[in-house]
Amino acid sequence: MRALSFLFLIGFVGVVGYFAYLNNQAVTVDLFGQERTVSVPVLAGAVYLLGMFTGWAVVGMLKRSWTRVTEYDRR
Repeated sequence: MRALSFLFLIGFVGVVGYFAYLNNQAVTVDLFGQERTVSVPVLAGAVYLLGMFTGWAVVGMLKRSWTRVTEYDRR
């Protein structure tokens, strides 16, 4: 099972690398009135990391809330 997971990971990294190779062009991003010119792979990576961070934060918040709601009151 571990080898299969590793093969899927290698395939995913290969597809992402191919995407970055084919789409290596600059785009202009306007955020809060400031314009930045970045390449598509950098923008995609930044959005991916931001999504990972926010997903991690939401899951952590829900987990803490669920623990607080379901814990037994020992008073």
